[in-house]
Amino acid sequence: MISAPEPLPHPVVDNHCHLDIGRGDEQPRPAGEAIAAAAAVGVRRIVQIGCDLPGARWAVAAAAEHPELVAGVALHPNEAPRILADGGRAALEAAWDEIERLAGAHPKVRAVGETGLDAFRTGEEGRAVQIESFRRHVDIAKRLDKTLVIHDRDTHDEVLEVLDGEGAPERWVMHCFSGDAAFARACLDRGAHLSFAGTVTFKNADPLREALRIAPLDRVLVETDAPYLTPVPHRGRTNASYLVPLTVRAMAAERGDDLTELCAAIDANTERAFGGSW
Repeated sequence: MISAPEPLPHPVVDNHCHLDIGRGDEQPRPAGEAIAAAAAVGVRRIVQIGCDLPGARWAVAAAAEHPELVAGVALHPNEAPRILADGGRAALEAAWDEIERLAGAHPKVRAVGETGLDAFRTGEEGRAVQIESFRRHVDIAKRLDKTLVIHDRDTHDEVLEVLDGEGAPERWVMHCFSGDAAFARACLDRGAHLSFAGTVTFKNADPLREALRIAPLDRVLVETDAPYLTPVPHRGRTNASYLVPLTVRAMAAERGDDLTELCAAIDANTERAFGGSW
């Protein structure tokens, strides 16, 4: 395991984590241990995201058990085409219905997501059902007053097209923001919070860092997407919420922010983005 970084001077929230997923052949660390390790460095709260039906069920149960967690539930953009291919239309409709039930099942389910579009792992043959699934999730988030958490991989324009067509919810987050400054402005103009992951520390991420610099302080969030996207200098190893301080310090240096002020802003922004304290 990677050594813990220096604790942050003010608590922050990891607003996108997968505590139930192991990297490669690894087993995930027990949730209680992962939560305690994060709290020891100032990451005192976590948003646990479920990406398929088993993961969504796990997220709801974990949030109910652990006061440090809230949950997001959804079918990942690549999950909807898989369900349709494996089980047909009835299975997909049933999956959407269960996501809606789970989203309303417990007050600690704060988000519908991650949903959105992905052109990297799903080809054109799956695009129509991805868009349909995205629209269904937008509708669920709006009707249940949940935060919408968006996955966007190589689909910037298409994501905005769906949001403009459906109307964005009051609260929505661009998970693992991956665009440049122009795309950041387009999202911010539509009311988004921008969430930055360990990718902002990668050597080839200059456009992403430009986006970080232009984001208003009151719209910036931080995440791990653990167990993936581990920040430098540990890129390629298993990520976890206790490594968030590495990303936050890199963000403060890039933006020229006082570290304590950035942490306090991230903490307050996350509460606002996810519907209040927990």
